[in-house]
Amino acid sequence: MDIFVRLPVRIIRVPMKTMKRTRVLLEICCGGIDDAIQAERGGADRVELCSALFLGGLTPSWGTIQEAKQRLKLPVMVMVRPRSGGFCYSEAEMKSMERDAEESGGDGIVFGVLLENGKIDVARCKRLMRRIGNRQSVFHRAFDVTPDPLRALEQLVDLGVTRLLTSGQKNSAPEGVDLIRRLVDKAEERIEILPGGGIQPHQVAAVVAQTGCEQVHLTAWQTFTDRSTYAQPSVTFGGALYPPEDRYQVTDAKLVQRVRKSIAG
Repeated sequence: MDIFVRLPVRIIRVPMKTMKRTRVLLEICCGGIDDAIQAERGGADRVELCSALFLGGLTPSWGTIQEAKQRLKLPVMVMVRPRSGGFCYSEAEMKSMERDAEESGGDGIVFGVLLENGKIDVARCKRLMRRIGNRQSVFHRAFDVTPDPLRALEQLVDLGVTRLLTSGQKNSAPEGVDLIRRLVDKAEERIEILPGGGIQPHQVAAVVAQTGCEQVHLTAWQTFTDRSTYAQPSVTFGGALYPPEDRYQVTDAKLVQRVRKSIAG
């Protein structure tokens, strides 16, 4: 005769912070409208829209933003940075940043304001956060020159910033994976950590694995030629570096597809 004994059922609750998404979110940094179109075509989940990527990214034109919003289905994060060369701004520059943040129409705003000593300018960041309102807010790689990154992280949490874009205070995120991992652990899901800066497409999967992040930010370019400058090849329009005037870069949709597959869950 078989005897059946009913054992107590133990319910195991898994903490939310241990439940990871199976799909890593892919954000492509774009320097123009064609970039953004190709990023979406390649399977990006989100774009950051800038101008002057050679300078680290500046505020894109109003027309570029509106065209992106009209053409794209995916979220558009808009850079608000009035100039290159540091992140401590004059009052006039701050006013222009506030206006750009409020009127751009982006799904989120990417910004960063520091004091002269490199610490987070909390007062001015609050001003921008008020203009951003309920949209996503992203503190960019100005974070990577702050003297105390863990203290800076807590300040951004207190400000209510949605997401931090960082290379781990190195020239590239692959070099900064140790700090990025520490930031992920310290954030405890109070703020999103987005690795970005100098990530090559073949490095994406490794960066995700080493940092424990659920999203990643990079460019994915191919170079095109514009022959309209050939009649006067000695004339240049850039600064002292004299970049070639007949070449420009646009996101490569096929490269985005390959990156997307490399981090597919």
